[in-house]
Amino acid sequence: MSESMFCFQCEQTAGGCGCTGSMGVCRKTAQTAGLQDQLTGALIGLARATSGGQPGESADRAMIHGLFATITNVNFDDDSIRSLIQTVHAEKEKLSPNCSSCANPCQRSDDYDMNLLWQEPDEDVRSLKSLLLFGLRGMAAYAWHAMTLGISDETVNRFFYRGMFAVGWEAAASDLLPLVMECGEVNLRCMELLDSANTGAYGDPAPTRVSFTVEEGPFIVVSGHDLHDLYLLLEQTKDKGVNVYTHGEMLPAHAYPRLAAYPQLKGNFGTAWQNQQKEFAVLPAPILFTTNCLMPPAPSYADRVFTTGPVAFPGMAHIGEEKDFSPVIETALRLGGYREPRCLAGVNGDSGTTTGFGRHAVLNAAGQVVEAVKSGAIRHFFLVGGCDGARPGRNYYTDFVRQAPEDTLILTLGCGKYRFNDLDLGTIAGLPRLLDMGQCNDAYGAIQVAVALADAFGCGVNDLPLTLVLSWFEQKAVCILLSLLHLGIRNIYIGPTLPAFLSPGVLNQLVEGYALTPTSTPGEDLKKILG
Repeated sequence: MSESMFCFQCEQTAGGCGCTGSMGVCRKTAQTAGLQDQLTGALIGLARATSGGQPGESADRAMIHGLFATITNVNFDDDSIRSLIQTVHAEKEKLSPNCSSCANPCQRSDDYDMNLLWQEPDEDVRSLKSLLLFGLRGMAAYAWHAMTLGISDETVNRFFYRGMFAVGWEAAASDLLPLVMECGEVNLRCMELLDSANTGAYGDPAPTRVSFTVEEGPFIVVSGHDLHDLYLLLEQTKDKGVNVYTHGEMLPAHAYPRLAAYPQLKGNFGTAWQNQQKEFAVLPAPILFTTNCLMPPAPSYADRVFTTGPVAFPGMAHIGEEKDFSPVIETALRLGGYREPRCLAGVNGDSGTTTGFGRHAVLNAAGQVVEAVKSGAIRHFFLVGGCDGARPGRNYYTDFVRQAPEDTLILTLGCGKYRFNDLDLGTIAGLPRLLDMGQCNDAYGAIQVAVALADAFGCGVNDLPLTLVLSWFEQKAVCILLSLLHLGIRNIYIGPTLPAFLSPGVLNQLVEGYALTPTSTPGEDLKKILG
């Protein structure tokens, strides 16, 4: 295994160019990065072996799990990744039996060497293949969550194979760009499936005030995105004297009626993912990671970390597919929690926040919103959302929200909202000026709100007084951006830095075709948008 790595899939990549050497900024080692490349190459081999056929449910699961495991801050465990590679090879063997022992190998279903991509001499081809690959990884996360709730779609599943085949295919940039845009189209369908799965299982989110205070007594902190894991934990903690608190992207779970009905689901602990090492340091409770974003646990709390699903870290206790959370519950009871209530205030000092302004809640107020626009009470809408991260430049989003005029309405989603979700911005048209629409995957709901408003005004989405101001970090943000571009949405502001995997040629196409705009300063951008 090489002692040097190459990875440029996330926003924190070293020097804004790519992580190389023995370890990445995320603390992923070169060996782990190499195994993830092997896994990706095996997935391309699986895609090659399908030959346009129907791979089957177990192959679909292996494809989706493998892609999800390679997202930033999901799987750091080499043994787990090796096991996934074996599973993918077993699925390929089912599709191409005896291929590995063939006396006349044709190499048509061989695993792909990812170094061929990272060393691709045509920078536009490398950029577009990377954009497609990272979009597929992000979409796999949404497909995984829907799949755990029993929802899947053949169109979505088949595209994973087509897309991965193309990553390993010798193609011109002109052939790849349409496929990249198709990835955005399919991801929109995938997010629709997840929206239907979540609301079908747990009800339509409703505006809900969430406290940042942790009560005395045993408790568990649940991080990630998977609502089904949270539901199973709530079922297993009934009458156990153990409370449950959300963390990170789990915050919107409080707005789902069937989850909120559990009295032991109390509130939210902490802020965004990049602060976990500080916030968990002296936590007298276990932490369950259901998805990204897991940072390497510090020694001060490593013995209290549990992982499940696609998440894994060497030495951490993992809850398998049986989803028996007894070890987590027993740890909570042993540690005992706080002896008296404690509040870890938000970034701006408040003791709570309001979430749950999903598409149904916002559309129920569409009439008063439309009237407010017509009367001039609402001048402009901003969607300020996406991923959070550690770069100082991310203060841009807090300053943008603070500086947005009082006659503007701000929608938000994703963990980037922790920069400002405890700000009191007042009200407008009988609504809070800041509306938290949920997790990053709830971008589907935001799109539906925009489409409904455009219909109400008899115009296109690009004609609305609406601007998207997005922060990106990892691959789910990539596939959401592709969905927005597929819909033809223009004038999107993106920051805090541009993706390292976008070549100048590809970036120029996005700027010219969609007016994709890098963020500058809040004041300059607001002046440009509002005139």
